[in-house]
Amino acid sequence: MTFPVVGMVGGGQLARMTHEAGIPLGIRFKLLSDTPQDSAAQVVSDVVIGDYRDLDTLREFARGCDVITFDHEHVPTEHLRALEADGIPVRPGPDALVHAQDKGVMRARLDAIGVPCPRHRIVSDPQDVAAFAAELERGGHGVPSGKGGGGRRAGGFPVVLKTVRGGYDGKGVWVVDDVTEAEDPFRAGVPVLAEEKVDYVRELAANVVRSPHGQAVAYPVVESQQVNGVCDTVIAPAPDLDEALALKAEEMALTIAKELGVVGHLAVELFQTRDGRILVNELAMRPHNSGHWSQDGAITSQFANHVRAVLDLPLGDPRPRAGWTVMVNVLGGDYPDMYSAYLHCMARDPQLKIHMYGKDVKPGRKVGHVNTYGDDLDDVLERARHAAGYLRGTITE
Repeated sequence: MTFPVVGMVGGGQLARMTHEAGIPLGIRFKLLSDTPQDSAAQVVSDVVIGDYRDLDTLREFARGCDVITFDHEHVPTEHLRALEADGIPVRPGPDALVHAQDKGVMRARLDAIGVPCPRHRIVSDPQDVAAFAAELERGGHGVPSGKGGGGRRAGGFPVVLKTVRGGYDGKGVWVVDDVTEAEDPFRAGVPVLAEEKVDYVRELAANVVRSPHGQAVAYPVVESQQVNGVCDTVIAPAPDLDEALALKAEEMALTIAKELGVVGHLAVELFQTRDGRILVNELAMRPHNSGHWSQDGAITSQFANHVRAVLDLPLGDPRPRAGWTVMVNVLGGDYPDMYSAYLHCMARDPQLKIHMYGKDVKPGRKVGHVNTYGDDLDDVLERARHAAGYLRGTITE
């Protein structure tokens, strides 16, 4: 029997965990990685070292692959179109992926299909940012003044500015309080998207998976807690979320996946506003940090369902296994010897699940995560945060 080969572009931890999910199914992986030291390159047997921005490299890599997928959204759109023209299945395809690559394209398309977003528009210079802020103060862009922006001062500031391509984990994002602070984003030489600063009570994420023939599944909506622009904690399902609002978020994510033609995993990052709405913040078309809880907390993980989707296999059950699952990221600190912390963490919590990425420990860098689960949310949260803190070295007892 011949099993398919999945070509994964990108050698990070998402590729590493997606490969792990394919092993029980006998799915073979071929990896295009930047360096042999990358997280996935340490565990995948068939590794090509090369530049994903080079079309010839991509074409050579794609030979022998049954499908191409990604652990990041940075492959040039025109290169993906060239692979498709060569007859190579690319999932998600370029027509879908561009909405995760370009925030301006994403906002325009979501507007067209009626998905609620923060008020926004592309701006050309700092003076245009000031004009946009003034429009917000007057209640422009189809939303009455006060319905979204929180703590707005004279002139409509603060305003959020984002480079339309390349940003992640808080990079490429600025919150500016006046026109003099609005100069830095334009120095990158790429278009800049201006958005209102939303008055939100928390961030949520709706994760769905869709296959080429249109089957789709939705995971429970989760709460995503950020620290310094980086995901710190994910709680599944989101506590105290109104059932109707949770259903609306799942339906919204499924609609986006269908309308954009997404194949594979889609994460829809959301704001839950103080006035009871949900607004789309970002899209990611790959396994996502807000779905890591599903490795141990769902019947079928986001990684396993992504593999199934790109191969057009029937999708697995996304329902949770326990009342609560909590994921906490393990960030690098001043304590590089994390392995020695296993003795304490595993003895203290035999149910704890540790996932490490094989990365060098650097301050603030995501080097792993932990998952805990159970029926008492306070207990599950405490266990996850203690383990992550002990691994990092910020907790010593």
